[in-house]
Amino acid sequence: MSDTVLVLNSGSSSIKFGLFELPASGPDLLCNGLLDEHEAAPRLVVKSPAGETMFEARKDSSDTDSGHLFAEVLAFIDERFGEHRLRAIGHRIVHGGPDYSGPVELTDDVYAKLAALTPLAPLHQPRCLEPVRTIQAIRRGLTQIACFDTAFHHSMAQPASRFAIPRRYEKRGVRRYGFHGLSFEYVAGRLAAIAPQLVAKRTVIAHLGNGASLCALRDGRSVDTTMGLTPLDGLVMGTRCGAIDPGVLLYLQQHQNMSSEDIQHLLYNESGLRGVSGISADMRTLLASSEAAAREAVDLFVFRAAQEIAMMATTLEGLDCLVFTGGIGEHAKEIRSAIGERLRWLGVSIDAAANDAARERISGGDSAVEVFVIPTNEELTIARHCAAVLQTIESYPISP
Repeated sequence: MSDTVLVLNSGSSSIKFGLFELPASGPDLLCNGLLDEHEAAPRLVVKSPAGETMFEARKDSSDTDSGHLFAEVLAFIDERFGEHRLRAIGHRIVHGGPDYSGPVELTDDVYAKLAALTPLAPLHQPRCLEPVRTIQAIRRGLTQIACFDTAFHHSMAQPASRFAIPRRYEKRGVRRYGFHGLSFEYVAGRLAAIAPQLVAKRTVIAHLGNGASLCALRDGRSVDTTMGLTPLDGLVMGTRCGAIDPGVLLYLQQHQNMSSEDIQHLLYNESGLRGVSGISADMRTLLASSEAAAREAVDLFVFRAAQEIAMMATTLEGLDCLVFTGGIGEHAKEIRSAIGERLRWLGVSIDAAANDAARERISGGDSAVEVFVIPTNEELTIARHCAAVLQTIESYPISP
């Protein structure tokens, strides 16, 4: 009987998941899927690694118990993969704070510490933690493991990790943490496999999607990133503003009579591409639109991405490699091309044909910077971490 781990990757409106077998050679995907609770009729879809639908279920929109869909997932796994032994559930947790620089088993104490970080990621943290309690009620005793988006950036040193505020707040954990670490970790590993000669070079990974951030890498380690204490900082995102003059927030509070809750909703839900365009947070919709406001939103996204890539290059003291990943980075050739044009002065040149085909390497022959498109795989990264944690838990040895 072989062991498996179920990975849950919780987003703002859906949960991606994957079931992985745990052979000695590393996790192998058995099936993956989507648990979407925010449609008119919430649904569960499970697919094979080849993309064939293996199972689909919906629940009545009046049923507000999210546990039913999780129960469906576990029941499907028991029925379809009964010859395997489910050893753990791995969770993507957005914020690990100052205490967690690697994956850990989710004990009650760890859960309480992570819940206390909710003010630093008010939309993401509760969403990541909700399935933990739900699964605990459904399958009590099953090991659950937390894997953190902030952990990869624990290698980031001062001054990159510091805010210019009184030190007493730094002692209370107010510092730059960074996010999307599970994605950056996977892409850094793939880049090392594809082009090992670049590992020691100066690399920027651009994770561009509804959430977006950059990571400056040297020797495969994070040395700078665009997000800070919270997932609000840095690039323009789908509904988040990214970097903003803090005076704007004071003005809104003091002179527009906005409460802290109003401002939080504005910054997380009404800003970014949605706010600037007034049309949509979806880059595909904006690229297809002929509206001037849509073009202006796209232009701002590109402008800020190129601007902050240059900032990362300043930290690295140069740029040898640029990698695009994430939903927009992997699929929007227009965005890659436009960012490349803005970075020509930095030595970036993108081959139009390679970019149109979304090839792995898209840099032009005259480019001083190697440019890649590498699809991310956060679920596989989580599965790898879970396998490592299981090996350290004496009562849960991995079967040979």
